[in-house]
Amino acid sequence: MSPKNAVDRNGLTEQKFLEVYDAGTFEHPSVTVDMLIFTVLNRAQDNYRKLPDKSLQLLLIKRGEHPFLGQWALPGGFVAVSESIEAAARRELYSETNIDNIYMEQLYTWGDVNRDPRTRVISCSYMALVDRSTLNVQAGDDADEAAWFEVGYEVIEEFRRETADGSELERLLRISLSSETDSLSGTVRILESVQGHVRQLKREIVESNGIAFDHVLMIQYAIERLRGKVEYTDIIFNLMPPLFTLSELQRVYEIILGKELLAAAFRRKIADAVTETEEFTKDAGHRPSKLYRYNQLRNFMP
Repeated sequence: MSPKNAVDRNGLTEQKFLEVYDAGTFEHPSVTVDMLIFTVLNRAQDNYRKLPDKSLQLLLIKRGEHPFLGQWALPGGFVAVSESIEAAARRELYSETNIDNIYMEQLYTWGDVNRDPRTRVISCSYMALVDRSTLNVQAGDDADEAAWFEVGYEVIEEFRRETADGSELERLLRISLSSETDSLSGTVRILESVQGHVRQLKREIVESNGIAFDHVLMIQYAIERLRGKVEYTDIIFNLMPPLFTLSELQRVYEIILGKELLAAAFRRKIADAVTETEEFTKDAGHRPSKLYRYNQLRNFMP
């Protein structure tokens, strides 16, 4: 018997069931998308002979509407009934920041009951790494302003304790975000408990200063995921210009991972991921350095 001709316990075929189905039986939560767009920028240096330092930066928009009027948030908005979640993410990103045609990957789904004061809202977050030099960021839609914020990430406390049937690891993490005009911050508590083979992880906001909704949680989680992904994927090359030095590439790795790397070990690790060119840097005051490009054939090698 065809599945469409099968009858249920009430004697209804699928067609008859759909004809009488009441879509209002269950409450409908709203669905939103939020985008975490990261880049790495050079910091200006007083001494022109000194190589520019770099910082990890995140794109935020200043809310022009309630709730959280005047606070900074991740670009995002509501998903229409007629569009996919990814299509909504791209539409909202373009309408609020003028950014289009970039690779984004789904990060996490956030569903705490009271995360949005307007109504029951479930949010799907996306993450992208971009070379800022290719973008023309402009605020639009319900955003008063769009700006890049330098990201700081610090472990304030970390301690482990034994429980009657396992152990717990608690961490307090401090997120700081700074632009030319604004300084934002937030503290996140992460509690990881292990009981036998069962592992549970909880995140909660301890404080959030100037960051709308629960977006400080999204930012903390994105940084954590980003640090993990650069260790085993080539995602970091989305931050790089077409040509770069190995020192520049190493510095970007160090900025994201939050630690210094040994040059020799680093170059061995990324040897297959880059291709040497015949070009050199032309920066005044510096010895010319060999330029490299990402080896796009790497993912197709047997």
